Amino acid sequence: KAIIVSPDAGGAKRATSIADHLDLDFALIHKERKKANEVSRMVLVGDVTDKIAILVDDMADTCGTLGLAAKTLMDNGASAVYAIVIHGVLSGKALEVINNSVLTRVVVTNTIPHAEKKKVCPKLDTIDVSAVLAEAIRRTHNGESVSYLFGHAAI
Repeated sequence: KAIIVSPDAGGAKRATSIADHLDLDFALIHKERKKANEVSRMVLVGDVTDKIAILVDDMADTCGTLGLAAKTLMDNGASAVYAIVIHGVLSGKALEVINNSVLTRVVVTNTIPHAEKKKVCPKLDTIDVSAVLAEAIRRTHNGESVSYLFGHAAI
């Protein structure tokens, strides 16, 4: 029992697409702000009770949103929370936020190197996307369809 969750409204389209592709439910977290760049409250839209929540985002910098979103999901009955992020910038106190959060695991791609960060953050895992990127470059160079990769990723 899993559910795909967007940590903000901006990622809703991406997360619903993944949920549809995997035939899973979808939830959204709405961030309420008192002022710019300061989240005052997160509101969950959807039911995560007794489900493994999988947060999907394009980028994680300081991981403040992921940490708060994970807490919101657990407070609303999720059995575990994982995060899958394309670009793990992981700056500032990001590793501290991840280590001290209720997140079970944070999975990032290797578009940014993380070897040193993984040494101090046991919750951090990396997926190698070099084959997909290489195939996209090859296809572009040869004038072939890159969109083909969306349904047939090179592994």
